[in-house]
Amino acid sequence: MIALPATILLLAASSGLVASSIITTPTLLRFERRASPDNTVLVNSADDYCLIVPKDPNTNIGDSEHPGGMTSYCSPSAHSSPDQGLLPSDFWKNVLFISGTGAGRFAQLTGCIDPSKLDRLNPHDSGGQYDSSGGASGTGNPVGSACAGYNHYVELVEPEGQRACIRCCDDPADCPTHKDTSGCPSVIPGNYFDCA
Repeated sequence: MIALPATILLLAASSGLVASSIITTPTLLRFERRASPDNTVLVNSADDYCLIVPKDPNTNIGDSEHPGGMTSYCSPSAHSSPDQGLLPSDFWKNVLFISGTGAGRFAQLTGCIDPSKLDRLNPHDSGGQYDSSGGASGTGNPVGSACAGYNHYVELVEPEGQRACIRCCDDPADCPTHKDTSGCPSVIPGNYFDCA
């Protein structure tokens, strides 16, 4: 965050003269990365969200991790662009939305999915991770992806285990990208309803 001065001018008229004084107070601005709609995730609620998934049908998460291999799919209420895919309303079998504060603000979804509801997923795939700050160059996977309203995100989709999780966060410590083979409960603690 950057503190910028906000200037308030107080004017007083006395005997035809105008006097002014300047009072400066800090205003905090938070800068967030912008990404195209097909490279953006969103977590507002259990019914208002976007995830990154493979762009092509019946694809393993790991096999989609190349430029152009991934895209955003959104719930009906979050779908805002023809560049995004549409997730069916019954994609999650059980899901829990939580928002709060760790090292900074965060919002997350954890729970059980029905991979048969989305033809992009291979139901026999053990899964993988998408994120905004990992990858070889630290610019995300997919490169340049972002979470609307937050500075970072981490997402795991595990079709074979019928489990998925996503967390958007302000502080990278709340969105660890170095545990990509550890599974949802290790990366994003939450309720997974004994999926599978």
